[in-house]
Amino acid sequence: MKYAKTKEVLNQAVADLSTLSALIHQIHWYLRGPGFLKLHPKMDVYMDDVNEQLDEISERLITLDGTPVSTLREFADKSKIEMSVADWSTSTEVRFKELIKAMRYMTELYQEGLDASDEEGDDVTNGIFSDGLAYFQKTLWMLQAELGLAPEIDA
Repeated sequence: MKYAKTKEVLNQAVADLSTLSALIHQIHWYLRGPGFLKLHPKMDVYMDDVNEQLDEISERLITLDGTPVSTLREFADKSKIEMSVADWSTSTEVRFKELIKAMRYMTELYQEGLDASDEEGDDVTNGIFSDGLAYFQKTLWMLQAELGLAPEIDA
């Protein structure tokens, strides 16, 4: 099957980006404390960025004759991003560490997508994963900086 590995990673990304969007939305809703006025709208930006990637990756998968997962159950079953039920006692720092963990995972997945699409000669998908990897690395740097930490891109 043509582009089998690439389609597999694309579909994994669909599930994970859907879950990542939900995680960011959860953080957006449950933010409190210092920095709220700055961080609350920033979560909107992150949700928009992730949802834009989700749409591009899903459409690329369809273009390659793939079938993207599309239900909440499929997202939950397939995603490797962990989410817990939110409550008001979780600090912004802890929430950001959860987001950092999820985005660090996305850099690993996008690298896997780069490798698969390169191996299978799919330059278009390779470009999508390359752009996405750059986005997640930059966002990791910014989130880590918000917590007073070094970027640790390759951590």
